[in-house]
Amino acid sequence: MTEKWLSLGGAARMLGVHPGTVRMWSDKGILPVHKTQGGHRRYKYEELSLWAQTHNKSVAIEPERMMQEVTRNVRMQISEGRLQAEEWYQKLDEDARVQYRMSARSLFHGLTTYVATNGADAENEAYAIGYEYASRAHRYSLSYVDAVRAFLFFRNALIASVIGVYREARVPSRESAETIGKMYAFTDQILVSLLQTFQTLNSIR
Repeated sequence: MTEKWLSLGGAARMLGVHPGTVRMWSDKGILPVHKTQGGHRRYKYEELSLWAQTHNKSVAIEPERMMQEVTRNVRMQISEGRLQAEEWYQKLDEDARVQYRMSARSLFHGLTTYVATNGADAENEAYAIGYEYASRAHRYSLSYVDAVRAFLFFRNALIASVIGVYREARVPSRESAETIGKMYAFTDQILVSLLQTFQTLNSIR
């Protein structure tokens, strides 16, 4: 039987975490990884599946229904024209818009990882996501103000969706408040990383 190999991005999608987290786990020896002659990380599907089952379900993070509901709610908000009404979004070409529409999923993976692991490795995860938002904004010639607005758009949409799903599921207010508090704390770290990275990129321009 032919073994199934995954790229770093494929492994991240399988585990439901940000690619930066997979890279970090690999470098620390937490996650089984193989490298090609060219130095690229590759992962065996069977090894990742076993790893996920034996690590206290930490990579599952939230129930699948939670992920589906939140993603659906965010897509509804975008389809209702809220994204098209944003000034920063109007400055982008179609390729850039596609990249930004994919941002919500990346950010949600980071948020759920942070909440599920009680903040373990939060600094590295926040840096990876902040760098992603900053470098994308810089690549498409957005100002740092627009970069922040873009991030806050997706951050606020995701948190509002999580609150809605928690309310529908009748999650106790104390538990939901604690989770939302963690999300804001984590995204504040991402915002700081975004600004620091943007400043660095501008200084070397």
